[in-house]
Amino acid sequence: MAGATTRQQYTVTDQTGRLDKVLASLQTIWTRSQLDKLIKTDQITVNGKLVPSKTPVSTGDIIVVAAQTVQTTELVPENIPLDIVYEDDDVIVVNKPQGMVVHPAPGHPDHTLVNALLYHSPLSTINGEFRPGIVHRIDKDTSGLLMVAKNDHAHRSLAAQLKAKTNLREYVALVHGVIKEATGTINAPLGRSPKDRKKQAIVATGRAAVTHFKVLKRYQHYTLIACRLETGRTHQIRVHLQSIGHPLVGDPLYGPKKTIKGHGQFLHARLLGFKHPVTGEMLTFEAPLPPIFKATLAKLDKTDLNH
Repeated sequence: MAGATTRQQYTVTDQTGRLDKVLASLQTIWTRSQLDKLIKTDQITVNGKLVPSKTPVSTGDIIVVAAQTVQTTELVPENIPLDIVYEDDDVIVVNKPQGMVVHPAPGHPDHTLVNALLYHSPLSTINGEFRPGIVHRIDKDTSGLLMVAKNDHAHRSLAAQLKAKTNLREYVALVHGVIKEATGTINAPLGRSPKDRKKQAIVATGRAAVTHFKVLKRYQHYTLIACRLETGRTHQIRVHLQSIGHPLVGDPLYGPKKTIKGHGQFLHARLLGFKHPVTGEMLTFEAPLPPIFKATLAKLDKTDLNH
């Protein structure tokens, strides 16, 4: 699956109003909803800057749409073992291992969680051809629990819970440095980094992002914490913790070069809770830390414990 970029430039003449509405009137390639997705995924700029959909534009503004396209290929089910924590006719809760990409994307056309899930079960169709069933994601090198929708009704229900912030998502993270506070909240908007397109960063024009954390254990040089998400932005925990001077241990993108080596960042989606889309029952699931995470903590207990 190869990615390409379609670049279109538009100049605002006598139109006024918010970006998404004006751009919808300037072209016929993309629908309003498609434009909204392109804006949210940082593929549209106004005068060279990333801005939200509701940003007002005026005469003379230059809007550039640099939309990434994906060459269509068949999404093939693959017989890859899955660690299924729960399953019924509507939902699957899976414990994703470190190193597995959630869905196909440029550079990762196959061997993803979606390929494995399709071999196992039919999935919802709401998220398009290459993300069937996927309601939320975690990074490739983050392990832990994901809820997957088997049908469109379940997908709409689970997505609505995410939007309403009524579900439970708790992560365990090992970070550099000693956090003095017992608890804390990081409330900082996130968006594409203007300095490095591979990274996310705290930017004034970014999307709202809130992370709550609680200290579980302090070591001499590290802290084990639990993080609960109000929002689910790309790399949210990783960027938020880096911003307060406590980057994740093992993080190749946001952490220091001198760190504990593992299979990427020490971040695990431990708890997941949601209301069942049909019965309305509140379901809560927990996944144990992966072996390398447990082994690292055991080693720190012997060599770095903060007595």
